[in-house]
Amino acid sequence: MTKKAWIIVAVLCAAILGGLIWLSRSSQIDVSNININVAQAASAMSGNIADHTTGNMSSKVILIEYGDFQCPGCAAAAPMVQKIMTNYGDKIGFIFRNFPLYNSHPNAFAAASAAEAAGLQGKFWEMHDYLYTNRDGWISLDGQSRTDYFVNAAKSLGVNTATFTNDLTDARIKKKIDFDVAMGKKAVIAGTPSFFIDGKNVSDQDVKDGTTLIPSDNDSSTPAVWSDADLFGKLIIEPALKSHGISIN
Repeated sequence: MTKKAWIIVAVLCAAILGGLIWLSRSSQIDVSNININVAQAASAMSGNIADHTTGNMSSKVILIEYGDFQCPGCAAAAPMVQKIMTNYGDKIGFIFRNFPLYNSHPNAFAAASAAEAAGLQGKFWEMHDYLYTNRDGWISLDGQSRTDYFVNAAKSLGVNTATFTNDLTDARIKKKIDFDVAMGKKAVIAGTPSFFIDGKNVSDQDVKDGTTLIPSDNDSSTPAVWSDADLFGKLIIEPALKSHGISIN
């Protein structure tokens, strides 16, 4: 190879490497100035997609979950959250943020994209519930079969499937997921599901003897506090309400 050819190859390699570095950095979002403990409005940083919320968002007690749709623990926690919102929804607000565990859950990002794509048509919570309830139906799929599954799910929820299919790969959705992940990293979550109130991780605790919170120790005899709605309400939600002067009754 001539000296000129080597120079051309070197320039091309530098350009490709530069492009890869740019792409890598483009997905890294700086949330150092973001208050992650409050609901986020739609912004350019989040792909112009706001936080997904339910309950009383004017409350001083806001429960935030960082969740992964493929995570079995998150699927187990979903009914707990539903019961908590039924019991306390006029007193608390709830925010769900995506935190797909890419290394261990290969379909987590695709599922999050499906939920966000449905959300662009006002059906985020419907798809959120569908993905968790029917988790066994899609976690082992890949490629077109996975896409077909999500499209059929969207159709069953009344979502326009042509728009939904296009939105699955929309750059806005990746930005939203990246933004959620960046906030989760700022919160220093150790895994999913992770629940926060007032900036404190309230989920990394087990319950001993049904009454006492202890640090999580992976002992099956002491269940995670998020595994039981009654325990979560009694030991997490109600003390938070009291601390903010909100009547439980």
